[in-house]
Amino acid sequence: MSSLNKISPSTYCPSLTRYERWRTRTVMVGDVGIGGANPIRVQSMTTTDTMDTAGTVAQSIRMIDAGCELVRITAPSKNEAENLAEIKKQLHAKGYRTPLVADIHFTPNAAEIAARIVEKVRVNPGNYADKKKFDVREYTDAQYNDELERIRKRFLPLVKICKEEGTAMRIGTNHGSLSDRILNRYGDTPLGMVESAFEFLRICRDENYHDIVLSMKASNTQVMVQAYRLLVHKMMELGWDYPLHLGVTEAGDGEDGRVKSAVGIGALLEDGLGDTIRVSLTEEPEAEIPVAEELVARYPRKDHAAIPPVAQVPIDPFSYARRRTRETLNIGARHVPVVIADMSNKTAITPASFFAWGYRYSVPNDKWNLADQACDYAFIGKNSIDFAIPGTLGIIQDHATWLKDRAKPRHYPFITTNDYRAGVEQHDEFNLVYATLPDHDAALIEKLRNDPTAVLLIDTDNAHGMAEQRRLIFELMEADCEVPVILGRAYGDVSREQLVLHSSTDIGPLFLDGMGDGIFIADESRHTPGGGREDLVCRTAFGILQATRTRISKTEYISCPSCGRTLFDLQETTAKIRARTSHLKGVKIGIMGCIVNGPGEMADADYGYVGTGAGVITLYKEKEVVKRNVPAEKAVDELIELIKQGGDWVEME
Repeated sequence: MSSLNKISPSTYCPSLTRYERWRTRTVMVGDVGIGGANPIRVQSMTTTDTMDTAGTVAQSIRMIDAGCELVRITAPSKNEAENLAEIKKQLHAKGYRTPLVADIHFTPNAAEIAARIVEKVRVNPGNYADKKKFDVREYTDAQYNDELERIRKRFLPLVKICKEEGTAMRIGTNHGSLSDRILNRYGDTPLGMVESAFEFLRICRDENYHDIVLSMKASNTQVMVQAYRLLVHKMMELGWDYPLHLGVTEAGDGEDGRVKSAVGIGALLEDGLGDTIRVSLTEEPEAEIPVAEELVARYPRKDHAAIPPVAQVPIDPFSYARRRTRETLNIGARHVPVVIADMSNKTAITPASFFAWGYRYSVPNDKWNLADQACDYAFIGKNSIDFAIPGTLGIIQDHATWLKDRAKPRHYPFITTNDYRAGVEQHDEFNLVYATLPDHDAALIEKLRNDPTAVLLIDTDNAHGMAEQRRLIFELMEADCEVPVILGRAYGDVSREQLVLHSSTDIGPLFLDGMGDGIFIADESRHTPGGGREDLVCRTAFGILQATRTRISKTEYISCPSCGRTLFDLQETTAKIRARTSHLKGVKIGIMGCIVNGPGEMADADYGYVGTGAGVITLYKEKEVVKRNVPAEKAVDELIELIKQGGDWVEME
């Protein structure tokens, strides 16, 4: 157990059981307040060329009309920074006074110009005063201090301008662009991300400048959540209270991007952390706003049912470790989390019922074909099955129905808490026991602890359900009860997008902390009798596991959302790459519009496709450059060839 275990909940959030937003200081960005008692703000970033004034103004207006409260625009050089004045002027002339944020990476002189024009500047500590060379060297304390003094001289002019002009600043650490200095001393870690921001923050504090927002972005949701928690932990220790900008960088597009964003951002919002969010999708920026609004709409939770407080936290919230559980069939212990399909609302079960859940039955061949995202078990309630099921599938039935079908292979009972306490007849290998936090007590936990056939399905109807389920798992851990746990949630009349976002926010955080051995999502909408959205639920369940890095079932795309620096059409290119590589289970492909986060993010990807000039692409194997200046029209073919050379290619069926 690390020294960070058994910590007080207040060490990284106000409470683990009572929803309470962490009260930060208020930072004014123009007329918009971030932090304090202000609502959680939503924002996005333009994708146009900043020198295209008309295009940037038009896109900014579409974003604002969609609900965007801060508009970020890239300023990669002095020219773009200076043109922010004209963009701002034209927006004001059209009646739009939404604050503008200049996005800065490698160009301090552009930042200093922009700070006198816009309401906020964003700087990336890893790029602002450093150039990444991936050098491996040891720094003596004296050498390290010399580096810090060099940074101070580079950064101080911007701090003074911001203080003089009343301009706010975001110090935005990115996991993919940590400096060589940070990497060599702290490693590619959440601690390194926090220290990267603190190097710059200390300079601001020395100048008594505090109009600062902090962020800890990563494409890996585990790293992202751990970094934000550690940031808050250290700020609490120091008595600091700077607002938090939340985001999962390079989340991708479509359902994948929404699941990944909701998992990472939601894990922090659930614990009361976050003052403004940006959902980074490889789509038009105005499409990000409804997603962000849906994520924040669920907070605050003033009237949720009371949950007993947590005295001690039996996990390390700053690193990943899976909860130790015993093995019951293919559930728990060494096994990846299982997916349980809900078919209990169907009037009858046929082979076609399993189509949406990854099983296709071929009548001519009398054979089942399995997809990579095929459920492991199906809960069919009171139904029975009169045909041979695939050998990889288990069937779970209501207990009374199971008593009639118990002779059938791979059929198992669903047992309510009361029936389990009463000692009803059980299967000799696997029994799914249902419980909520109010259902359980020490006697039930003891019975589960001594029953090697039991797997616990936990459910909740608490408005703050993630916290209630976490509280129950904490009790199991404190009692050394190693029963495997299936995380279950039911959703009623919600839209397709709400189903994806809500389940990712509710269930994903528990998997990020290693507290799940399976997932069960029930779609109980009145508008989808008998299911109707099983394909969506199946994809979402597997997507949550993929986003939390707990079960890999498909290709992962680390795809940036585009901006004015982007050197090719990201949406079109991502679609082309996805069309040819979506069958490569477990392969991670980074698709970056420019080099800003490219090399560092490539360390989290197996292969990288990065724009490095007009019409040319650089290809990476992890963080190593393999081919430079590949013509864009040939780059996808060259990427495929690189994957083949790397031994990760298989032909698409």
